[in-house]
Amino acid sequence: MSLKVYNTLGRAKETFVPLEAGRVRMYVCGPTTYNYIHLGNARPLVVFDTIRRYLEHIGYEVVYVQNFTDIDDKIINRAAETGTDPVALAARFVGEYYADAKALNVRPATVHPKVTENMPAIIQMVKELVAKGNAYEVDGDVFFSLPSFKVYGKLSGRSLDDLQAGSRVEVDERKHHPMDFALWKRAKPGEPAWDSPWGPGRPGWHIECSAMARKFLGNGFDIHGGGQDLIFPHHENEIAQFEAATGGCPMARYWLHNGFITINQEKMSKSLGNFFTLREILAKFPGDVIRFYLLSTHYRSPLDFDDGKLMAAQKGLERLRTSRRLITEAAAAGVPVAGDGGVAGQEKLAGQLAATERGFREAMDDDFNTALALSTLFDLAREANAFLHGGTAGLTAKDYRLLENVGETFDRLAGVFGLDLAGGAATGGADGLVEGLMALLIDLRLAARRQKDWATADQIRDGLKALGVVLEDTAQGTRWKQG
Repeated sequence: MSLKVYNTLGRAKETFVPLEAGRVRMYVCGPTTYNYIHLGNARPLVVFDTIRRYLEHIGYEVVYVQNFTDIDDKIINRAAETGTDPVALAARFVGEYYADAKALNVRPATVHPKVTENMPAIIQMVKELVAKGNAYEVDGDVFFSLPSFKVYGKLSGRSLDDLQAGSRVEVDERKHHPMDFALWKRAKPGEPAWDSPWGPGRPGWHIECSAMARKFLGNGFDIHGGGQDLIFPHHENEIAQFEAATGGCPMARYWLHNGFITINQEKMSKSLGNFFTLREILAKFPGDVIRFYLLSTHYRSPLDFDDGKLMAAQKGLERLRTSRRLITEAAAAGVPVAGDGGVAGQEKLAGQLAATERGFREAMDDDFNTALALSTLFDLAREANAFLHGGTAGLTAKDYRLLENVGETFDRLAGVFGLDLAGGAATGGADGLVEGLMALLIDLRLAARRQKDWATADQIRDGLKALGVVLEDTAQGTRWKQG
């Protein structure tokens, strides 16, 4: 089965064929750095990091570009509210982004270009658009002429006439057409500004991505990603600028957009005030639980947020970790016995291992269906648990080789999701502390039992039981669960 992706441009699933054999060039819109990212911002970070990981998993080299918008009206306004320099404010939240991304195990992009560091490329594209007649200057502002780009609206499906009829854009008599948009903004007093052929100013929001994508990925690339809210007008305007400047070169072959995160069925956004910063959620849940939760639904589907869904994700992730831990403990249990072992059990587990490999690939090749791909890991975990149900007594060398293959498969496929099943629960939030304290108490109880200090051992066990925590002594060690 070949990889198929849903292309917003064609409104259908299409077979993925990169421009260069074995190499994928990919651009994803990054954050505007004026505040901490919220959970809705975090979803595309995790989604496209996972897509990148999967493309690498199946053998592609991936050049991944994700920008920072570090100068913008929102940054300037927030700086004015807080009495901060806009450039310093943006630099601070770039750093905070990296901290949040690390907590989610989002790998750094190949390149993270910043607007403020790429002004020459941006100004050059604006100059080209003016020279080609696709843009015009008025009093130090430069506007893109929408009627000059005849195929405007091909991504969103909106025609120029429909846009004008439904427009709520503030009237600017200087524009040639009401829907023309700014490429370059004349500086207001006290604002950060850069020199340009049209006087001091700064870029409009849309031009930055067109210019930086061309600078780092060339005149056309494979994948452009972002949230559904960016389809119009941001990505539509990116296409117009890029293709007008390059003489019609398609900007990207495949446009991928993730669905919204909602609260009570309403989109999470800073403008609506119904958002939770990722930092707030990380204080309650580890980053890997949040990542698991974000991948538990297909990336194009809406995802409604509440703590209950995160708690369910935490339990699901721990079930996978428990299976992985059982395999590790079995491998360390001792010397295998002679013979063939439980042949029927071997065949069943080996069959599930093959089915998991096949099902995982089929799910991910079907437009990166992470929810279905995750279910194959749970199927494998169930069979591994059943195989080890009777303990490690009687396991043969063949059994151990099979378990090693199962463990390796868990690690490899979970790695595509950016999850570590073998390393135990990730630290972060309150749960990292709980895991550490429980490990300490179990070790203290074990030390007491070795010294035949039964009173202390029982005190630890009974005290935890009174708190709703049950200890289970098994051949592979002591485990705990909430009773």
